[in-house]
Amino acid sequence: MYIVKRFVTMLLTIWVIASLTFIIMKFIPGDPFASDADVLPEHVLDNMRAKYHLDEPIPVQYVLYLKSLVMFDLGPSIQSETRSVNSIIASGFPASATLGIQAIIVAVVFGLLLGIIAALYHNRLLDYISMVIAIIGISVPSFILAPLLINYFAVKWGMLPVASWGSFQHSILPSIALATTPLAVIARFMRSSMIEVMNQNYMKTADAKGLSSFKIVFNHGIRNAILPVVSFMGPLFVSLITGTFVIEKIFAIPGIGKYFVDSIFNRDYPVIMGTTVFFSVILVVTLFLIDISYRFIDPRIKLTSKGD
Repeated sequence: MYIVKRFVTMLLTIWVIASLTFIIMKFIPGDPFASDADVLPEHVLDNMRAKYHLDEPIPVQYVLYLKSLVMFDLGPSIQSETRSVNSIIASGFPASATLGIQAIIVAVVFGLLLGIIAALYHNRLLDYISMVIAIIGISVPSFILAPLLINYFAVKWGMLPVASWGSFQHSILPSIALATTPLAVIARFMRSSMIEVMNQNYMKTADAKGLSSFKIVFNHGIRNAILPVVSFMGPLFVSLITGTFVIEKIFAIPGIGKYFVDSIFNRDYPVIMGTTVFFSVILVVTLFLIDISYRFIDPRIKLTSKGD
């Protein structure tokens, strides 16, 4: 019953986001064809507005917009007349998703590792080193770290290629630049959570029973300490995939960020609304799946709501 309720809530959330996106677009001053007003006759502009239903009353536009979303048809792009929003997302999203997923793997693996090491060696040298790395990761933005990585690993040392896309080697530097901040956040989350868990009575009981340190840390410590980190994974997943715009620009990656930024400057409403709703759906669905995953991480958690 809980899963059904969460699924319905997920659909309502997507509807609210889609509606707010539509309303915001309508409140933005200007016209996507304003730049053509000086070179095209008025009747041509009227035909172009009619093609994209911009001459219809706003309630009619809203209904058509929702209908297109239900049909998974995000419509044609205004600036790229030969391409649809679906095709733009399909061509740009794989590169953004690849970069984002690789960054997530780097952030999660090394973030958890640093956090666990820092907690197990609390107030000792390894703890201090791990937290210094975390502080540096949080303090240095990705758009500053990216040029530094390019300067040393690509220009001076010639170890990795940049300014192109097509192989795993091309994705290493942008993935590291994108993963540094979330890696540091995960490390701090995991350290705090792990320290709290290690001081619980059941951990002391497990130690008194003679269980090995590995079993105590892995079966009881990490399994309980990782739950707060899992809660952070949903927004992290989407933020890394949708937050690649600057990194894509610096490393010349043909991701969806390029199309989204261009659509804002060109007032390409279908692309703006389509990509916004697309990423919102990814976020909401990811959060839904993470809620369900709690039960598998810790069987003691029951997926029930207050009314169940």
